[in-house]
Parts: sequence; C-alpha cells; structure tokens
Amino acid sequence: MKDIVKLGVIGCGYWGPNLIRNLRALAECRLETICDVNPERLKHLKALYPEIRGELEWEQLVNSPDLDAVAIATPVRHHYEMAKASLTAGKHAFVEKPMASSVEQCEELVDLAREMGLVLMVGHTFLYSPVVRRLKEILNAGDIGSLRYIGARRLNLGLFQKDINVVWDLAPHDLSVILYLLDEMPLTVNCRGSAHVNPSIEDVASICLSFSNHRCATVQNSWLEPRKVREMTIVGTRRMMVYDDVEMLEKIRIYDARVDRPPHYDSFAEFQYSYHYGDVYIPRVEQEEPLKIEGQHFIDCIIRGETPLTCGRKGLEVVRILEACSESLRRGGAPISMKEKAREHPVFQSENRHGNKAMAVNVNA
Repeated sequence: MKDIVKLGVIGCGYWGPNLIRNLRALAECRLETICDVNPERLKHLKALYPEIRGELEWEQLVNSPDLDAVAIATPVRHHYEMAKASLTAGKHAFVEKPMASSVEQCEELVDLAREMGLVLMVGHTFLYSPVVRRLKEILNAGDIGSLRYIGARRLNLGLFQKDINVVWDLAPHDLSVILYLLDEMPLTVNCRGSAHVNPSIEDVASICLSFSNHRCATVQNSWLEPRKVREMTIVGTRRMMVYDDVEMLEKIRIYDARVDRPPHYDSFAEFQYSYHYGDVYIPRVEQEEPLKIEGQHFIDCIIRGETPLTCGRKGLEVVRILEACSESLRRGGAPISMKEKAREHPVFQSENRHGNKAMAVNVNA
C-alpha cells in the first residue's frame, strides 16, 4: 500500500491550473509532471512551480514509470484516448467531466479499470461541495417533505466550445447533483435547444427529466446570458430550498412555503388552494474548496483501494443522459425512454481489486 501517490496532469488550459494548484498542496500527493501542447502555458506554470517537470507530449507522461496516476483536464474529445492509455499503462485515472464522448467509450473505460484493478474517477466536482452535501442531508432528513421537483439554471456569456454543445458543456454539473440527490436514474429525458452563434452547435438548451413517484427535474443551460447564474431550486411538499452557488456566503435558503389542495370538496366553488408563507432560514455551511476535497478523495481511494464517490459508473450514467439529450435534440425534443435506451451492462460494486463499495467523503475534514 502506497503512502505517497506520484501524479501527472495532462492539460494546463482553463481548468488544469486549478487541479495543479490543489493536487500540489495535498500531503499524500507528489505532483511530478504536467503536460500541455502549448509551450507558453507550460513555461508560465513552470515559473509558478519550478519543481514540476513539463512535457509537450502526453504519451510521454502516461508511459512514465515514475507515475502512479494521471489527471486529465483536456477537451472532451481527448478524454477516452488519454484515459484508456493511462489505465492500460497501469495508472489510476482522474478524468474531468464529461467522462467521454459516448456511452460505449465510458463502458470500455469502466471495464478496463475493473480488469486492471485501478481507480477510475470522474471530476463531478459539485458532489464534493459541502453545500451540496448539506442539501442531501436536509432532503434525506425529510425537512422539506416529499420531493416534488428540482429546477436548475446554469447560464453565462460563453465560454463557447468548438466540439460540444452547451448541454455537454454545462449540464453535467447539474445532472450529477440531481442524480446524487434523487439517487436514481430518470425514466425519460427530453431536450430542446437552438444554435445562434455557430449553426451546428446549440448554445441554449432546456432539459426535462422524469423520475418515479411523479417527480421531475429541469435543467436550463445557456452561453448567451448577460449574467452568471448558478441556481438550483428544490421543491418539497412542506418547504422549498434555493441553492445559489454565485452567493459568497448564504448559498442555501430554506423557504417555509408550500401550496396544498383541499382534501375534500363537493363543488368547484368550494375548491380553494391553500398557500402557506412562512419564514426563510439560512443554514450555516462551513466553506471549503470542493476541488481540494475531490483531489484528496482521489488520492485516498488510491492509497486505501476504495471506489470513489464519482466512480466511472457514475460518469457513465451522466453520459447516458447526455446521449439521450442529443437524440432528443435531433428528434425535435421528443422524450427518450431511458429504459429502452440503456444497454445491458453489469452493475459494479467496485472498480478496484479490493471489491470495496464507494467510500463516504468527509467534507468537514
């Protein structure tokens, strides 16, 4: 069992430097090498972290005998190839979201990680946020009653992508949170969108997911908004919660508000909805950078031989929904049955040699 994990990071563009900064600060992680095709990016990061080696060729990093693990923070089109090469070379792999470009690619990576006895983890960072963990606790405790629906909005001006649409770019964040909160896959998915800047890439989209017990969730994404919006509303039969990630401190607000139907009525004139308006409660949540918690979790899973909270199978579930969204877009927003869409695939308790179930994450550590 290792005490120190030697790691390399591929991709030093938009998100890679955040990974590098957090991984470098972990006691059980030794960041050995970083890689990028842009020499100027490497030069800049080498100036910040002179002890780290730089590589222009990602194959050199993956095949280095000095490394135990690889973190991949590149455009989505490279995820599968780089993750497969890393696992094949005997390296544990951390892959940013979405895990790959298709369900088939995700299935292959999950199988490969299991066969090789390696940790495969996907960067669904918000599941490591203390705020999202608190939402889950409140929901499980029944404080808001039975869940009715979740509405999510993730909007901003850009960043426009060249190889994926706004759904594949922004929706994975909220989809991963919704699956985490509901702990089940949707029954149906439908998606509508439009392209305004690049005629072949949707920059505005709306997703609707239906779940068991008449529950539903909506996800709205846009690259064409003047304001940055990161908001999720969770509506229960007793109370409602609003999670605003743009807020610095008061990220969760619980509203003592609801609407009830009269239990009995004999005529339409007697039918009256009952609206309840109460206080607003703001629970205190200790703040800690989710990316730091996520990085520590990856290292812990490698050292302890455990399965990550956001394992490859969880990444596969999100990509399965993204593929359904793409099919629905092509069919003008038609609902896609996830039961019919899903291919037969073994459900793994674990993706490592020890057969352990996914470990809990202590976000207050």
